Amino acid sequence: MQIGIIGTGAIGGYVRDELKRRGFAVRALLVLPELLEETAGEFPDFVCVSSAADLPDDIDHMIDCGGHVALKIHGPEILRRGIDLTTVSVGGLADAGLYSDLDRAAAEGNATIYIVSGAIGALDCLRAARVGNLQSVTYTGRKPPKAWKGSPADEQLDLDHVAGDAQVHFEGTARAAAIQYPENANVAAAVALAGAGFDQTQVTLIADPNVDRNIHEIVATGDFGRFSFEIRGNALPGNPKSSAIAAMSVVSRLEQEAQRIRF
Repeated sequence: MQIGIIGTGAIGGYVRDELKRRGFAVRALLVLPELLEETAGEFPDFVCVSSAADLPDDIDHMIDCGGHVALKIHGPEILRRGIDLTTVSVGGLADAGLYSDLDRAAAEGNATIYIVSGAIGALDCLRAARVGNLQSVTYTGRKPPKAWKGSPADEQLDLDHVAGDAQVHFEGTARAAAIQYPENANVAAAVALAGAGFDQTQVTLIADPNVDRNIHEIVATGDFGRFSFEIRGNALPGNPKSSAIAAMSVVSRLEQEAQRIRF
Protein backbone atom coordinates (compact mmCIF):
# COMPACT_ATOMS: atom_id res chain seq x y z
CA MET A 1 0.00 0.00 0.00
CA GLN A 2 1.45 3.37 -1.08
CA ILE A 3 0.15 6.04 1.29
CA GLY A 4 -0.16 9.82 1.21
CA ILE A 5 -1.24 12.17 4.00
CA ILE A 6 -3.14 15.45 3.86
CA GLY A 7 -1.84 17.82 6.52
CA THR A 8 1.22 18.06 8.76
CA GLY A 9 -0.44 19.17 11.99
CA ALA A 10 -0.58 17.30 15.29
CA ILE A 11 -2.69 14.38 14.01
CA GLY A 12 -1.01 14.26 10.60
CA GLY A 13 2.43 14.24 12.19
CA TYR A 14 1.55 11.46 14.60
CA VAL A 15 0.00 9.34 11.84
CA ARG A 16 2.95 9.92 9.50
CA ASP A 17 5.58 8.95 12.07
CA GLU A 18 3.68 6.00 13.53
CA LEU A 19 2.86 4.46 10.17
CA LYS A 20 6.47 4.73 9.06
CA ARG A 21 7.60 3.20 12.35
CA ARG A 22 5.29 0.25 11.66
CA GLY A 23 6.72 -0.29 8.20
CA PHE A 24 4.06 1.35 6.02
CA ALA A 25 5.13 3.06 2.79
CA VAL A 26 4.22 6.72 3.43
CA ARG A 27 5.36 8.54 0.30
CA ALA A 28 3.44 11.79 -0.22
CA LEU A 29 2.33 14.86 1.73
CA LEU A 30 -0.47 17.09 0.45
CA VAL A 31 -0.39 20.58 1.96
CA LEU A 32 -1.56 24.14 1.33
CA PRO A 33 0.20 25.90 -1.59
CA GLU A 34 1.73 28.48 0.73
CA LEU A 35 3.29 25.69 2.82
CA LEU A 36 4.63 23.64 -0.08
CA GLU A 37 8.17 25.00 -0.22
CA GLU A 38 8.61 24.88 3.56
CA THR A 39 7.21 21.34 3.77
CA ALA A 40 9.40 20.08 0.93
CA GLY A 41 12.45 21.46 2.72
CA GLU A 42 11.46 19.89 6.04
CA PHE A 43 10.55 16.51 4.56
CA PRO A 44 12.93 15.89 1.63
CA ASP A 45 12.19 12.14 1.61
CA PHE A 46 8.52 12.70 0.72
CA VAL A 47 6.82 13.78 -2.48
CA CYS A 48 5.25 17.09 -1.42
CA VAL A 49 2.36 18.51 -3.46
CA SER A 50 -0.40 21.08 -3.05
CA SER A 51 -3.00 19.49 -5.33
CA ALA A 52 -4.57 16.04 -5.55
CA ALA A 53 -3.92 16.14 -9.30
CA ASP A 54 -0.17 16.19 -8.60
CA LEU A 55 -0.09 13.08 -6.42
CA PRO A 56 2.12 10.26 -7.75
CA ASP A 57 0.26 7.73 -9.88
CA ASP A 58 1.13 4.83 -7.58
CA ILE A 59 -0.52 6.29 -4.47
CA ASP A 60 -3.48 4.05 -3.65
CA HIS A 61 -4.53 5.33 -0.21
CA MET A 62 -4.74 8.89 1.12
CA ILE A 63 -5.29 9.85 4.76
CA ASP A 64 -7.04 13.16 5.43
CA CYS A 65 -5.72 14.85 8.59
CA GLY A 66 -6.22 18.35 7.22
CA GLY A 67 -9.69 19.30 8.46
CA HIS A 68 -13.04 20.03 6.86
CA VAL A 69 -11.75 22.50 4.28
CA ALA A 70 -9.06 20.09 3.07
CA LEU A 71 -11.63 17.31 2.75
CA LYS A 72 -13.86 19.58 0.67
CA ILE A 73 -11.03 20.78 -1.59
CA HIS A 74 -9.17 17.52 -2.13
CA GLY A 75 -11.54 14.68 -1.23
CA PRO A 76 -13.61 14.47 -4.44
CA GLU A 77 -10.56 14.63 -6.75
CA ILE A 78 -8.73 11.96 -4.75
CA LEU A 79 -11.71 9.61 -4.99
CA ARG A 80 -12.26 10.32 -8.69
CA ARG A 81 -8.66 9.27 -9.29
CA GLY A 82 -9.52 5.87 -7.83
CA ILE A 83 -7.56 6.47 -4.62
CA ASP A 84 -9.17 5.26 -1.39
CA LEU A 85 -9.47 7.93 1.31
CA THR A 86 -9.46 7.63 5.09
CA THR A 87 -10.66 10.77 6.89
CA VAL A 88 -10.74 12.08 10.44
CA SER A 89 -12.71 15.14 9.25
CA VAL A 90 -16.01 13.41 9.91
CA GLY A 91 -17.84 16.64 10.72
CA GLY A 92 -17.44 17.78 7.13
CA LEU A 93 -20.02 15.18 6.13
CA ALA A 94 -22.68 17.23 7.92
CA ASP A 95 -22.57 19.38 4.77
CA ALA A 96 -25.12 17.55 2.62
CA GLY A 97 -23.56 18.95 -0.57
CA LEU A 98 -20.09 17.67 0.32
CA TYR A 99 -21.52 14.30 1.33
CA SER A 100 -23.12 13.99 -2.11
CA ASP A 101 -19.96 15.15 -3.90
CA LEU A 102 -17.82 12.57 -2.10
CA ASP A 103 -20.33 9.79 -2.70
CA ARG A 104 -20.54 10.62 -6.41
CA ALA A 105 -16.75 10.93 -6.76
CA ALA A 106 -16.22 7.58 -5.04
CA ALA A 107 -18.66 5.95 -7.47
CA GLU A 108 -16.91 7.55 -10.47
CA GLY A 109 -13.47 6.43 -9.31
CA ASN A 110 -14.56 3.06 -7.92
CA ALA A 111 -12.94 4.14 -4.66
CA THR A 112 -13.95 4.05 -1.00
CA ILE A 113 -13.97 6.69 1.72
CA TYR A 114 -13.32 5.30 5.20
CA ILE A 115 -14.43 7.06 8.38
CA VAL A 116 -12.35 6.32 11.44
CA SER A 117 -13.80 6.03 14.94
CA GLY A 118 -11.74 9.04 16.01
CA ALA A 119 -11.95 10.13 19.63
CA ILE A 120 -14.92 7.94 20.54
CA GLY A 121 -15.66 4.23 20.87
CA ALA A 122 -18.83 2.11 20.88
CA LEU A 123 -19.68 3.04 17.28
CA ASP A 124 -19.91 -0.65 16.41
CA CYS A 125 -22.70 -0.97 18.98
CA LEU A 126 -24.53 2.02 17.50
CA ARG A 127 -24.26 0.58 13.97
CA ALA A 128 -25.75 -2.67 15.20
CA ALA A 129 -28.50 -0.90 17.16
CA ARG A 130 -29.76 1.07 14.16
CA VAL A 131 -30.72 -2.19 12.45
CA GLY A 132 -33.63 -2.22 14.88
CA ASN A 133 -35.53 0.79 16.21
CA LEU A 134 -32.94 3.22 17.55
CA GLN A 135 -35.11 5.53 19.62
CA SER A 136 -32.67 8.14 20.92
CA VAL A 137 -28.98 9.00 20.81
CA THR A 138 -27.34 11.80 22.77
CA TYR A 139 -23.73 12.91 22.76
CA THR A 140 -22.14 15.13 25.42
CA GLY A 141 -18.69 16.63 24.89
CA ARG A 142 -16.99 18.05 27.96
CA LYS A 143 -13.58 19.72 27.65
CA PRO A 144 -11.37 22.14 29.61
CA PRO A 145 -12.13 25.75 28.62
CA LYS A 146 -8.81 26.16 26.74
CA ALA A 147 -9.77 23.29 24.42
CA TRP A 148 -12.70 25.38 23.11
CA LYS A 149 -10.49 28.33 22.14
CA GLY A 150 -11.17 29.52 18.59
CA SER A 151 -14.65 27.98 18.53
CA PRO A 152 -18.05 29.70 18.87
CA ALA A 153 -17.71 29.12 22.63
CA ASP A 154 -15.31 32.10 22.57
CA GLU A 155 -18.26 34.34 21.72
CA GLN A 156 -20.38 33.10 24.63
CA LEU A 157 -17.86 32.56 27.41
CA ASP A 158 -14.69 34.18 28.73
CA LEU A 159 -12.71 30.97 28.31
CA ASP A 160 -9.70 32.37 30.16
CA HIS A 161 -11.75 32.91 33.30
CA VAL A 162 -14.32 30.10 33.46
CA ALA A 163 -14.37 29.01 37.10
CA GLY A 164 -16.62 27.03 39.38
CA ASP A 165 -19.46 25.27 37.58
CA ALA A 166 -19.23 23.85 34.08
CA GLN A 167 -20.79 26.01 31.37
CA VAL A 168 -22.96 24.67 28.51
CA HIS A 169 -22.28 26.62 25.31
CA PHE A 170 -24.11 24.50 22.73
CA GLU A 171 -27.27 22.39 22.65
CA GLY A 172 -28.70 21.18 19.36
CA THR A 173 -28.40 18.60 16.63
CA ALA A 174 -25.23 16.85 15.56
CA ARG A 175 -25.50 18.55 12.16
CA ALA A 176 -25.50 22.02 13.72
CA ALA A 177 -22.66 21.08 16.09
CA ALA A 178 -20.48 19.69 13.30
CA ILE A 179 -21.01 22.75 11.09
CA GLN A 180 -20.54 25.34 13.83
CA TYR A 181 -17.61 23.59 15.55
CA PRO A 182 -15.53 22.15 12.70
CA GLU A 183 -12.44 21.64 14.89
CA ASN A 184 -14.23 20.35 17.98
CA ALA A 185 -17.28 18.29 17.01
CA ASN A 186 -16.00 15.49 14.78
CA VAL A 187 -17.03 13.08 17.52
CA ALA A 188 -20.64 14.28 17.32
CA ALA A 189 -20.57 13.65 13.57
CA ALA A 190 -19.13 10.15 13.99
CA VAL A 191 -21.83 9.29 16.52
CA ALA A 192 -24.50 10.61 14.16
CA LEU A 193 -23.24 8.69 11.14
CA ALA A 194 -22.96 5.45 13.10
CA GLY A 195 -26.37 5.78 14.69
CA ALA A 196 -29.51 7.89 14.33
CA GLY A 197 -28.26 10.45 11.78
CA PHE A 198 -27.23 14.09 11.92
CA ASP A 199 -30.68 15.53 12.58
CA GLN A 200 -31.84 12.95 15.13
CA THR A 201 -28.72 12.95 17.32
CA GLN A 202 -28.81 15.49 20.16
CA VAL A 203 -25.58 17.17 21.27
CA THR A 204 -24.48 19.14 24.33
CA LEU A 205 -21.06 20.82 24.44
CA ILE A 206 -19.61 21.95 27.78
CA ALA A 207 -16.63 23.98 28.98
CA ASP A 208 -15.65 22.53 32.36
CA PRO A 209 -12.84 24.06 34.44
CA ASN A 210 -12.92 21.03 36.73
CA VAL A 211 -11.60 18.55 34.15
CA ASP A 212 -8.19 18.26 32.55
CA ARG A 213 -9.13 15.83 29.78
CA ASN A 214 -11.60 15.70 26.92
CA ILE A 215 -14.62 13.65 28.01
CA HIS A 216 -17.05 12.15 25.50
CA GLU A 217 -20.27 10.37 26.43
CA ILE A 218 -22.86 8.57 24.32
CA VAL A 219 -26.24 7.44 25.63
CA ALA A 220 -28.55 5.45 23.34
CA THR A 221 -31.87 3.63 23.71
CA GLY A 222 -33.77 1.39 21.32
CA ASP A 223 -35.08 -2.10 20.70
CA PHE A 224 -31.70 -3.47 21.80
CA GLY A 225 -32.07 -1.88 25.26
CA ARG A 226 -29.93 0.97 26.58
CA PHE A 227 -26.24 1.68 26.70
CA SER A 228 -23.94 4.47 27.83
CA PHE A 229 -20.30 4.90 26.93
CA GLU A 230 -17.73 7.33 28.24
CA ILE A 231 -14.13 7.97 27.31
CA ARG A 232 -11.73 10.37 29.04
CA GLY A 233 -9.11 11.05 26.43
CA ASN A 234 -5.75 12.75 26.46
CA ALA A 235 -5.00 15.39 23.87
CA LEU A 236 -1.97 15.19 21.61
CA PRO A 237 1.00 17.18 22.95
CA GLY A 238 0.90 20.76 21.75
CA ASN A 239 -2.72 20.78 20.58
CA PRO A 240 -5.55 20.56 23.15
CA LYS A 241 -8.12 20.25 20.32
CA SER A 242 -6.60 17.04 18.91
CA SER A 243 -7.34 13.73 20.57
CA ALA A 244 -4.56 11.16 20.94
CA ILE A 245 -6.98 8.26 20.40
CA ALA A 246 -8.27 9.93 17.22
CA ALA A 247 -4.76 9.83 15.75
CA MET A 248 -4.34 6.25 16.96
CA SER A 249 -7.62 5.25 15.30
CA VAL A 250 -6.20 6.23 11.89
CA VAL A 251 -3.18 3.97 12.36
CA SER A 252 -5.47 1.17 13.54
CA ARG A 253 -7.66 1.54 10.42
CA LEU A 254 -4.66 1.18 8.11
CA GLU A 255 -3.40 -1.83 10.05
CA GLN A 256 -6.79 -3.51 9.63
CA GLU A 257 -6.64 -2.83 5.91
CA ALA A 258 -3.33 -4.70 5.74
CA GLN A 259 -4.54 -7.77 7.66
CA ARG A 260 -6.30 -10.85 6.31
CA ILE A 261 -8.36 -11.42 9.47
CA ARG A 262 -10.14 -8.22 10.47
CA PHE A 263 -12.56 -6.87 13.03
